[in-house]
Amino acid sequence: MTETKADGAILWALGTTQIIGYGTLYYAFSIMAADIARDLGWSLEWVFGAFSAALLLGGLIAPISGAWVDRFGAGRVMTAGSVAAALSLGAMSLAPDRLSFFLALILIEAVSTLVTYDSAFAGLTQLSPQGARRAINRITLLGGFASTLFWPLTAALLEVMSWRDIHLVYAGLHLFLCVPLHLLLARRLRSLRGGEEARAAPPAEVAASLAPGLQRRAFLLLVVGFSAGSVVLSAVLVHMVPVLAALELGPAALLVGSFFGPAQVFSRLINMGFGQQLSPMRLAVISAGLLPAAIILLLLTAPWLPAALLFALLFGLGSGLVSIVRGTVPLALFGSQGYGALLGRITAIRLVLTAGAPFAFALLLERLGPVPALWAMVAVGLAGLAALGVLLRLAERAAPPA
Repeated sequence: MTETKADGAILWALGTTQIIGYGTLYYAFSIMAADIARDLGWSLEWVFGAFSAALLLGGLIAPISGAWVDRFGAGRVMTAGSVAAALSLGAMSLAPDRLSFFLALILIEAVSTLVTYDSAFAGLTQLSPQGARRAINRITLLGGFASTLFWPLTAALLEVMSWRDIHLVYAGLHLFLCVPLHLLLARRLRSLRGGEEARAAPPAEVAASLAPGLQRRAFLLLVVGFSAGSVVLSAVLVHMVPVLAALELGPAALLVGSFFGPAQVFSRLINMGFGQQLSPMRLAVISAGLLPAAIILLLLTAPWLPAALLFALLFGLGSGLVSIVRGTVPLALFGSQGYGALLGRITAIRLVLTAGAPFAFALLLERLGPVPALWAMVAVGLAGLAALGVLLRLAERAAPPA
């Protein structure tokens, strides 16, 4: 199916809602955490501990939300999810004590699975299975600006209002901006399913590239590979600046850390221009390899600043590609049938396996120091790379001859 003006508008709409979704439901929290801790009489460690627990518990709904997307359509689910996100953020702003705050936080992270990448990727696949890979690249490019926009925006808002008021403002974004944008997707999908266009030229499904007998093994390898990458990313990113400082980079640690975000966006731009020539599986192997390679470079050269900047660039490139391949590889291997539920299962398993990564890395830093802790992350990253390498060989052997 060729891309229409309506479909182009939906790409921009979903890109906008991904920026708002990740910005308000994930990135803004770290900026407000100190004020939240002070207001609730909690330590900052407990606030982040609650956030990690909420991410884990909320992620358990991912298989359910994926099944809803397949059954009801991504547009309807994401529209309802935006309403639920607004209500959840409103509940957070009114939380009178720690327990109600924690419950609201769990609700926010559960709702996030309805409106962020997994649901958006499924919506793009329902819109055009054959064009989904290119569309996923485009919205991850836009979504990469979430931290760039919402970290400074949240900090600026904290100068003039409380964290509770900011949650109300962000609830308004979901209710008055994301709901209408997701309704565009719902209407477009409804027209494709029931209109004359659908009867004349129904969207072609993407067939699985693996035989049913290979899919269970492939699923396990994929989960191991994706989870290992998530462990490395979640552990290192949370502690990046302190780790760089501990490696004697001093004030330059902030400069090095600032290269990460732009590198993510840059990797998606490169992929849009040149990555289409690579299979999703090969791109997944490259993204997995960049993470341990970046850390090894840092370990062998610290505290040399140019190499540290290259570390941040490579790490950001790997992270940017990881977001893309999480959507494109399952589609290529297992097809578009049941795609939403499949992404939900992968996300839930990945979150369960990686939720404790920042805490575990903090323990390693405290007891062993930054160098052994980073080498441990290299080992995890190489294990993930090995799993995806085996999966690549499996996929290439199963592919029909050219």
